[in-house]
Amino acid sequence: MRVVSTNQAPAAIGPYSQGIVVNNLFYSSGQIPLTAEGSMIEGDIAVQTHQVFKNLQAVLKEAGASLETVVKATVFIKDMNDFGVINEVYGEYFNTHKPARSCVEVARLPKDAGVEIEVIALVK
Repeated sequence: MRVVSTNQAPAAIGPYSQGIVVNNLFYSSGQIPLTAEGSMIEGDIAVQTHQVFKNLQAVLKEAGASLETVVKATVFIKDMNDFGVINEVYGEYFNTHKPARSCVEVARLPKDAGVEIEVIALVK
């Protein structure tokens, strides 16, 4: 088991890792729209979702994986009314490669984020 940590994504805000690699699979912790410096991004749900993907790309790269090797994504949404916008941004990152996905509305996310995404990916 290998712990994944990069300063190109926000540090964990609790007692957990940005991600873990076991055998050839990478399991990310959920990414919210924090900058690598730990500040919440300003902007609408599209801007927040783009920041989440920037964070995911950073931890995936550090793990030796990429969006193209993601096999499963889980999307947590604060307001299902934002589903269309989040889905549109999601499709910009997963346009040809479409991993399995779950998407659920939750009552609240850390730091009152509008979206959080976690992934499982194959390590190259």
